Amino acid sequence: MTGGHVPPELPLWRHFMNNLNSILIEGNMVCEPKYRTTPKGTPVCTFSLASNRSYRQDNGYEKEVSFFDVETWAKLADICNNMGRKGRGVRVVGRLKQDRWTGNDGRYHSRIAIVAEHVEFRPEFKKEPDQDNDSAEKDKNSVYSDSLADEAAEAAEAAEEAQGYEEAAVMTEYEETPVLAETVF
Repeated sequence: MTGGHVPPELPLWRHFMNNLNSILIEGNMVCEPKYRTTPKGTPVCTFSLASNRSYRQDNGYEKEVSFFDVETWAKLADICNNMGRKGRGVRVVGRLKQDRWTGNDGRYHSRIAIVAEHVEFRPEFKKEPDQDNDSAEKDKNSVYSDSLADEAAEAAEAAEEAQGYEEAAVMTEYEETPVLAETVF
């Protein structure tokens, strides 16, 4: 074995194996993504993600919202900057990274962020302005007709056809293996 001697008190795998550090989270972008480049020219895109959780307590349900900072690098940063917007639903797969520093006042600070390796965007459905008024009137009058059933069937067919994926292979700054960024339409 090259690379030096391994002390007998520790198993060999403990010297060469990373600990598991993986996260999968879904939520909505809290604000517009922030895009910048490093001094070497590598693109970085950061955004905050709000993840909702409901749980039962006593006789009702409680809602809990958690906020997470997400970093994307290289081509994935370009994709997130172009496709991301406030309120857009996303699924992020990545790892946790902790930054530590000492402030001007001498106090220690820490921040945990998600470094994304894979990002999926939820579909966006565009509504026509007239469609909102028509459906509001129909709901108000409780009128259901065959034309509504036809519209629902057409919408279901369109949604089924729109289940395709737009894929873009990207490289991360840290490794040369391709990472797949999927955009769901």
